[in-house]
Amino acid sequence: MRRISRLTRVAVGAASLALAATACGGTSGESGDDGSDDKGLAIAYDIGGKGDQSFNDAAYAGLQRAQKEFGYKTADVEPTDGETDADKEQRLTSLAKQGYNPVIGVGFAYGPAMKAVAAKYPDTTFGIVDSVVEGKNVASLVFAENEASYLAGVAAAKATKSKTVGFVGGVDVPLIHKFEAGFEQGVKDTDPKVKVLSQYLTQTAEEGGFSSPDKGKAAAEGQIEKKADVVYAAAGLSGQGVIEAAAKAKIWAIGVDSDQYKQEALAAYKDSILTSALKDINGAVFALAESVEGDKPLTGTRTFDLKSDGVGLSDSNPKFAEVPGAKEAVEKAKAGIVDGSIKVATE
Repeated sequence: MRRISRLTRVAVGAASLALAATACGGTSGESGDDGSDDKGLAIAYDIGGKGDQSFNDAAYAGLQRAQKEFGYKTADVEPTDGETDADKEQRLTSLAKQGYNPVIGVGFAYGPAMKAVAAKYPDTTFGIVDSVVEGKNVASLVFAENEASYLAGVAAAKATKSKTVGFVGGVDVPLIHKFEAGFEQGVKDTDPKVKVLSQYLTQTAEEGGFSSPDKGKAAAEGQIEKKADVVYAAAGLSGQGVIEAAAKAKIWAIGVDSDQYKQEALAAYKDSILTSALKDINGAVFALAESVEGDKPLTGTRTFDLKSDGVGLSDSNPKFAEVPGAKEAVEKAKAGIVDGSIKVATE
């Protein structure tokens, strides 16, 4: 057992986040106190890896918070191209053998591997983002992406002048369908006359749907040719190509997962990023690390939704406030989702 401390802070942190019960790569970074063998949080990245300015980077931010707060060694491990479930299983096994606790798989692709590895290491707490894995020592960290996407749809409907907006999904899988469903519903509930163009980049992750900015750029350019003047991407690293295409065409892009207006790598395009549909992956990762540090590990399904501020919509770009009626419409929609008067579809 690691040091048992900060129990009060764990309880406060978990409460403040309102957690409601309901892919072999090398280590890219390790840090900690030089004189300590204490090992804490380790994360294994999804396709696209660190530097996607979105999904994986949000998880890394949570790791950085944990390392700074607890002063222990951390690890973050990159995926490889064309890897198998066996590769993922080997990666998670290696981290558990080294003594890291908790070990988090960032992305639904880790599901089969985590189920197998968690059963072999019952004293290690495992976490998985965006999937549910049954296990006494597993925390499934899932999000109401459809709710954040609904708000993005409201904003898009208010911002469009051509009455045509676009959605670019990285991979044609149920998780990304949630983004599309919420976005389209938000658009239509706000202005039924607005047309939504949707395109998925690939059928499988192995084809690069989450890791190919060139594919994202080409898809966005096709939608722009069809008069889309707001484009929303739920495509990981591929979304950078969507944002680049929007900036070149001088139309609006809507980011995803992280507040992409604030990402340094996207600074050249920031003025074109109207808003971002947020998922507090940072907070979820940190909360699990904090619970283990306090010897009260979270397990089971933990859902982050709009009511708990686990998802949301950013307003960092000052231009967002200049879109007529957007801020008010988004706030009204948020209130409706929270009080249950608006039911957001998941597919």
